[in-house]
Formats: sequence, structure tokens, C-alpha cells
Amino acid sequence: MGYREFPPKSDGAFRIIVLGDVVGRPGRAALKQHLKDLRVCARADLVIANGENAAGGAGIDAGTAVEIRDSGVDVITLGDHAFQRKGSAEFLDKNSSWCIRPSNLPADTTPGRGSCLWTAADGTRVAVINLMGRVFMGGTTECPFRAVRAWLDSLNDRAGLITVCDMHAEATSEKWALGRYVDGELSLVVGTHTHVQTADAQVLPGGTGFITDLGMTGSNDGVIGMSSEVALKRFLGPKPAPYEIALGEGRLRGVVADIDRTSGHALTVHLL
Repeated sequence: MGYREFPPKSDGAFRIIVLGDVVGRPGRAALKQHLKDLRVCARADLVIANGENAAGGAGIDAGTAVEIRDSGVDVITLGDHAFQRKGSAEFLDKNSSWCIRPSNLPADTTPGRGSCLWTAADGTRVAVINLMGRVFMGGTTECPFRAVRAWLDSLNDRAGLITVCDMHAEATSEKWALGRYVDGELSLVVGTHTHVQTADAQVLPGGTGFITDLGMTGSNDGVIGMSSEVALKRFLGPKPAPYEIALGEGRLRGVVADIDRTSGHALTVHLL
């Protein structure tokens, strides 16, 4: 499995692996086969993964969520397919401490929670929020900028707190705008949803780590994780064709980020 060589871990840093959208069985198989060894080799303290497409390529259910967690993922974030699978609402209500849906969905009608607080064995606290963009996304999504501001204001004790945001969005401009908006206030902002890893992993001027899109944890043998044959049918003709997962070996894609435990600022962000 050809992963990039890990850089040395910064002295005293808290290291986070964040993985892009887990797509179907190939993505889950890649997690099961590689993540635990990868975590040890990278000396990672926390692993976050987007599970938006984990169950059959659209949504998540209790079985796939637990499978992802058992493979070594600590926190699962979601997106526009969060409630596509039967039983997902009830599951999210019961497991919102580690599996969260977009925070800027209407709070009074949406099951689950949009953020969680994870605590490492050494006491390091990591607050994670899941947001969803509005450009080209549709739905009843509220403003992600106002949502992240309200969330930051709700964090009473931010001393020594590491903060991570998964911005699940289509438009690169919207992801970049959110990164600029919270630069210096969040430790790490990562984009998901497009399944194509971008080459702009960096630390913004204020100290926030950023990447437009983490890419996909799934098979590269198709079209963004789906069967090439089905994707071509949808592009070349008017007849609807249900999506099918691309066969082939899954790969993990995302970033490895080192965060300063005192300031909460990112030190480095490297592609995985």
C-alpha cells in the first residue's frame, strides 16, 4: 500500500489523522486492513474519518459505524447522506459522543448531535464539529459560518483545547472561506464530499491547519468510488441508473496534522 512517508512527529505535538469519505465495502476493508498499523507507525493520538458513504456508498448504519470504529477510528463525521439508511436516526441519538452529523441542520428536527468532545488518555481534549456547505448542496441547511461561530462561543474553557472541523461541502470557495473565517480560532479545518484529494494542505497565517478536500477512502478503480460503467450510463444517457460501488482494493486518503497542545495551533499538515 503506497502511502507517503510520515514526517517526524513534532516535539510534544498532538498528532491527528483525518480520513476522507469512506466509500462502501472497499473503504471499510482498507480501514480494517491498514489503519491500526498506520496509526502505530504514524504515532497518531486521534483518528477521525468521514463515514458519509460507508454503507453501500450512501449513508451509514449501526453496523458500518461500529465496523469503522472497531478498525481504529475514534470519531466519525457525516454529511448530506447522514439519514439515508434505516435506523441511522436512532443510532445517532444513542452514539453522538463519537458519531456526529452536520451541526448546521435544524436543531429542533434533526436527530443526533453536530459536535462532540473527545478526551485522550493523557487528558488532552479535542472538540470536533461537523458542518455542511450550502453552495450546490440543497436541503434545509443553515449557515455554516454562523453555526461554527455559535459553537466556538459555546466552548467555555478553550485553554489547551484542540478544535477540528469537517466541512462537508461541494464548493471549494465555500470551504476556503470557512477556513479563512476561523483562521487562528480552530486547530484544523478539513473539507470532504468531492472524493478527490486536493494538493493544498497547509497551515494558514493565523495557525489553522487546512485542506480543501481530504479525498476518498475507497477504490480508485471507478469514478469517485462508484462503478465506472454505471457512472458512464448516467452521463451518456437520460435513463436513471442506480449507483454501484467500484470493485478493487481500497486506499486510505486524508491528512496527518500535528497540533501544538498549548496554543491549539497547527504545526504541520501533510497529505496521507
